[in-house]
Amino acid sequence: MPEVDRAEDRVLLDVVHETGYRYASPVELSQHIAHLRPREDACCQRLLGFEMSVDPPPSHHASDVDGFGNHRAVFSMAYAHDHLLVRATSRVEVRPQPPLDASPPWELARERWRFRAGAAYDEAAAFRFASPQVGAAALADPGLRAFALASFTPGRALHEAATELMHRVHAAIRYVPQSTTVSTPVLEVFAQRRGVCQDQAHLMIALLRSLGLAARYVSGYLRTEPAGAPPRLLGADASHAWVALACPAASGGDGSAEAVRWLELDATNDRLAGTDHVRVAWGRDFTDVTPLAGVIRGGGAHTLSVRVSTQEVPQAMHPMGTIPA
Repeated sequence: MPEVDRAEDRVLLDVVHETGYRYASPVELSQHIAHLRPREDACCQRLLGFEMSVDPPPSHHASDVDGFGNHRAVFSMAYAHDHLLVRATSRVEVRPQPPLDASPPWELARERWRFRAGAAYDEAAAFRFASPQVGAAALADPGLRAFALASFTPGRALHEAATELMHRVHAAIRYVPQSTTVSTPVLEVFAQRRGVCQDQAHLMIALLRSLGLAARYVSGYLRTEPAGAPPRLLGADASHAWVALACPAASGGDGSAEAVRWLELDATNDRLAGTDHVRVAWGRDFTDVTPLAGVIRGGGAHTLSVRVSTQEVPQAMHPMGTIPA
């Protein structure tokens, strides 16, 4: 039977994301790209409003959509400034993902993503290969492959194997804030057995891609106070990251994009992504979806501050007006 979309299952979340820089000396010129506007999809997420402010005011400010369908803002300052503050405010309606109760054996999924000359373009194939932060060395590493194969036994259903792998990565890699940097290699994370959500996501992607599967990096937010769970989720009050695995329909489908479901796996919190998760952008790895990136001339040393709040809006307020888009 089709899933019933019940109003009481929908969660309305308000997100505030502030990033601030203070420079020791004036920055003469800067250019930035921001992935801060949440995505929309027909299944699980609807954007009701979004605003982004930049202080000092940019000399140029534009927005577009990248090759993965993510919204991004591009702005620059062509005059001296000693600070930068970017504030993004979003209101998002999140719905539960339909359960994925069946999937083909993982070997059949692997065959789908093999390169075939002349085959029709498959969007998921872009997430099958090495990328800047999930490099070829990690995909070829025998230790990583052996770790993945312990869950991906012959003939096992793809979603079952991937879910068990998530449990094992959660158990093996301790979440330790500030234990790594944005450039820490996947193999180093695997060796030292600690990292943050970005590292756990990159490791999951490396494990899945090492078997020939298609997995993408998802950047977003977690609800600050999760429903029914007294302890805060790991990664709340900051940008968060998890993994989405391409799962062909159990019947084999017709080869179309509609025949693929994306199973979202949050190894940091050992759970499938749900109504506590807000999706902002996805790509091959972190480098494709950095919340705020840029280049500057001048500035010297700098201090960085980041504040994220993701709060549920009470049901009684759902019919009210939303943030202007």
